[in-house]
Order: sequence, then structure tokens, then C-alpha cells
Amino acid sequence: MIFVENEFAPLKKVVLAQSEFGYPKEPRPEDLRFLTKEAVQENFDNRGKDHAEVFPELQKQWEQERTNLKETLEKYGVEILRPRKLTFAEKEAVGTAGYSNFFVRDPFFTIGSFVIESSLRFLHRRNEVFPVRDLFLQEVYPQDCSYIAVPQPEIADAEDKTLGKGPFLEGGDVLILGKQIFVGNSGLASNTLGILWLRKLLTPQGYSVEEVKLHPDILHLDCALGLVKNGLMIICEDAFLEGIPAALMSWQKIHVTLHEAMNLATNGLPVSPEVYITDPAFKHIGEQIEQHDIKVEYIDFSISRSFGGSFRCSTQPLSRY
Repeated sequence: MIFVENEFAPLKKVVLAQSEFGYPKEPRPEDLRFLTKEAVQENFDNRGKDHAEVFPELQKQWEQERTNLKETLEKYGVEILRPRKLTFAEKEAVGTAGYSNFFVRDPFFTIGSFVIESSLRFLHRRNEVFPVRDLFLQEVYPQDCSYIAVPQPEIADAEDKTLGKGPFLEGGDVLILGKQIFVGNSGLASNTLGILWLRKLLTPQGYSVEEVKLHPDILHLDCALGLVKNGLMIICEDAFLEGIPAALMSWQKIHVTLHEAMNLATNGLPVSPEVYITDPAFKHIGEQIEQHDIKVEYIDFSISRSFGGSFRCSTQPLSRY
């Protein structure tokens, strides 16, 4: 069954990302402000090159991180699906923008029984959904669920630093709490027009969709907020320009700094309300989670995090209920 109830219900079937990235030939500094200084410089030093060719050993480590996550999830009975790799034609089609097939959370997302293709802002990510569509043929088309895509974003003028009015809507910005949907907007990914589109789709089905304004250096909402289980969250309050959503005000909070948030401290992955996965870099957070009778699994995800995403970013559930 295709259905996602919330962020922490037992995970049954999930898509796990591949590890492909091609550096843009003409990096846009405004698109990189959520990354570390080292990662920004890396984009400029390796313009137009493939990460696997420039850093073969790091590439192996990166792929091993995803393998380690796969094995941990399978230990808890989760069915793992993998997108295919990018084709030569897909890599060439992007021109100077670069290419990516590395954080499957963003090119599509699942809310209830809706499988929704996203509309990504960054040019190197615009076609990232293509490797997932073969999975849709196998897993989504045969199921009793809805499959729909956000409208294609308009083509912006070359000098437009915002890349146009979209609509932009990315899975990392979408957090689900039953019929309450939170969507982040920092100016780097999803925007108001994308959120209006989602509200138009879901309101007749009884959902409410709330826009959450974020610090401009935070890429997605899941980089500032993680729902661990009902009533418990990891949060960077400094990232919320208009305060925490009212529906979450009474929840217990594990606080992280803006620096920790930008290093993906909130981007762990609940396997269920009883099991949570995070990086050993955040053991101090894991220890606080364990105080709530939750088992914490630690996996080194430092290479993945250097690209601006972690465990949640690397996965997209199809079944979580």
C-alpha cells in the first residue's frame, strides 16, 4: 500500500538515493550559501567534472554510507528500492548546470496516498526525478493511489538570481503530521507559489498546508526541524523567522544551534517511534533521544552531509503507517 501517515510511523517501504553528482560548469554562489566554505570552494575548483572521477576514494565512502543505511533499515524489515543511475543523455542534457542523483527526498514526496513529483529550484536538480520514474512504473502505477506532478517552473532570465517565480516545491521542505502539512520557505527551495499549489491540491481532501518561513541559509525545513515521535522533536528555533508552528508549540524540544542545523543535526531518520538513525557526530543529540525510550542507531554520513543532506534527504518513503 502507498501511504505516508507522518514522519515517524513505522517505515515499511522506502526509496534510497544513489550517489551521483556532476559539478556545474558555472556555479552560482547564491545557490551554495547553505554549504560549508570548503564545499563551496570544491564546486568552483571542480567545475564541469564528475565527483566520482575527481574523488574516487570519497566516492566509494559515499556509496558505502548509503549501503550501511540500507543494511540498517533492512535489519528492521524495511523494503528498500533504489533509483537507476543517470544516463549519458540525461547528464549531457543539463548543459553547464551540472547534474545530480543524490538526495531522493526532494524530486518527489508522498503525502497520504498522494505521490507528488516536485518542482526543484536549482538548475542542476531540475531533472532529478527521471531516475525515479522507472520505480513509479513498478510501485506506484499498480497501486490504488494518486500520482501527480507540480507544474513545470517557468524559464527565468539568465540574470534572475531567484530562478523565476516557479512554482517551486521540494520534498525536503514537506513535513507530514497526519492531516497537517508543514512546508518550509527559505528562498533557496520551495516558494509561496509552490505551497499555494499544494494547498489547492490537498485542501479538498481535508488537509491543511502551513507555510513556514525559514532562515535564508537553511535549505529545507527538514534541516531545521525533525519530528522524532509524537510529542518529541529536534529543532533549531533560530531558523524559524516567524516562530515555531502553533501545532508544535507543546511538543518536547531537543534544541540545536543554527550551526548544528546547517550541518544536518535535525536530519536524522525515524524508522519507527522506537528507533531513530543519526550520525555519530550528533551523539549528544542521540543521547537525549535515548532518554525517551528510543533506540538510536549511528551511521557515519559525513560524505553525504558534505553535499548538504543526510538521512532524511537520502530517503523518500512510499509506505509509512
